Order: sequence, then C-alpha cells, then structure tokens
Amino acid sequence: MENAPEPRIGDRERREVDERLRRAQDDGMITLAEYDERARACYAARYRSELDPLTADLPDEGPSPAPQPEPPTVVAEPSWHEDTRSPERRRRRRRVPGGVVGLVVFVAVAATAPGVLGASQGAAVFGSRVVQVAAGQSDVQVGVLFGSTKVVVPDGTQARTSGTTIFGSTNCETACAPEPPGAPQVQVSGRGAFGSVEVLTATEYAQDQQRHDRDD
Repeated sequence: MENAPEPRIGDRERREVDERLRRAQDDGMITLAEYDERARACYAARYRSELDPLTADLPDEGPSPAPQPEPPTVVAEPSWHEDTRSPERRRRRRRVPGGVVGLVVFVAVAATAPGVLGASQGAAVFGSRVVQVAAGQSDVQVGVLFGSTKVVVPDGTQARTSGTTIFGSTNCETACAPEPPGAPQVQVSGRGAFGSVEVLTATEYAQDQQRHDRDD
C-alpha cells in the first residue's frame, strides 16, 4: 500500500513561521541575513516538512500570553485661572474644550482600531515595532495606535504606500523612489491614529541601527 501524499500548506502556516522568524531576529537569535534566507525558503515552501527545519534551532516560545484589555483613554480637564466670570460661564468654558478633545480622540480611535488590530503583520499599540519584509513578499499590512512602526524592505525593492493614519504620518523616501523596470515591488498598507509608519530600505535600517548604537 502506497503512503498517502503529504498535505500541502497555505499562507496561514507560512505567516506563522515568518512571524516566529521575525521575533527571533528582533531578539537577536538570528541575523538579518539569516532571516532573509529563511523567510525566502518559508514563502517558497509547499509542505510542512519544508517549514519545520527553518525553526528547528529556535527555542520553544511556550503558550502565547492572554491578550490584555486596552487601557482606557484618559483626557485631562484643562485648568483655568480664576477670573470674574460667573460660575456658569466658567463651567461652560471648562466643559466644552475637554469634551471636544475627548470626542476627537474617541472618534479617531474607534475609526481606526479595527484596521490596526486586524493588520496581518501586526500592530504597534503604545509602543514601537519593526516589520521585516521578506524577499518576494508583495503585500504588507501594518497598524499603529499611539506608537510607531518601521517597515524594512529589501534593497532594490520599490515600495508603494497606502492607507490612512489619523493625526500621524507615513514616511517613505528612498524605499519609494523609482527602481529600474522589472524590479520587485511591495505594497505597504498602514492604518492607525496618533502614530507614524516609516518605510526604510535594509541599508537605511542598518545605518539607523548603527547610529542608535553609537548614541547609546
């Protein structure tokens, strides 16, 4: 009796392995060059037996921690100097600015939170995150909420940006510069509020890390 063929894998399994490789690279377990090599093999894999060797030398991560609830947004009431206005006028003056600011924050967070938390490459919430784009990867989705995300694309790859960051910014200079015809392209979709998304080439990111190490 012939052995049954090995079942094929899909993008979900490839993304799970890629995420583990990203965390290993962020923690310094593997170099950026090793990550690029393994990620390339990850996205080319067709069977589970081709994925397992890519993480065989990495320590077990254990069960993922339970997600923590988002901290509530606190908007401080502005203080005002005492004046000769009536108590009712002073109450109106205190109440309106605080209410407007709170409404703006609430609307911005409510409008962007689903897209931020649903980003396939993860989200930076009240912190920072580095997303490494694998060679041959054509689409990246990131989110940011009161934080910052750096997206690192391979040298020679032209990036294009899309999405909306409310009260924030998306920066892409060298990585979005025109490349020769036929160069690989990657679409970087960023969504969020009160944060920034920066798209860098691998060389730019390495230089940025060197500057950071010198400053430390």
